Amino acid sequence: MSDSRIEILLVEDNPVDARVLEAYFAKSPAKYKLHTVCSGEDALSFLYHGVEYTNAPRPDVVILDLNLPDMTGLEVLAAVKQHDHLKDIPVIVLTGSTDQDDVKNAYLSHANCFLTKPQDADGFSALLKTLDDFWLQRATLPGK
Repeated sequence: MSDSRIEILLVEDNPVDARVLEAYFAKSPAKYKLHTVCSGEDALSFLYHGVEYTNAPRPDVVILDLNLPDMTGLEVLAAVKQHDHLKDIPVIVLTGSTDQDDVKNAYLSHANCFLTKPQDADGFSALLKTLDDFWLQRATLPGK
């Protein structure tokens, strides 16, 4: 990577949630570069440098929704964690699901963190601050 920004791949099909995350990370563009895709297939294409993403950087972190239009987030998570060159990328599941089976299956698939999206703006802001403080500021990221 040519600079010290943290490369984040956001996999989110809900445009409102994606805009909230994009706005949060845009506040500090010197620290973050956010790449947003809205489907599991696009996420895998980004990670595997498919036709549309031949110059895509290797993300330092993946923020992954579980409810995607074409495949489940758990399928994306499994594909990342089973790939030799991607498995060390931290994957943070950020989803609206509160189903305990989703939590269990995410961790069984080697998610690094499972966060449930709050329903209100203040809760979402607090969650993003926590995400930033722990995962993006204090965690040692691969390749950094």
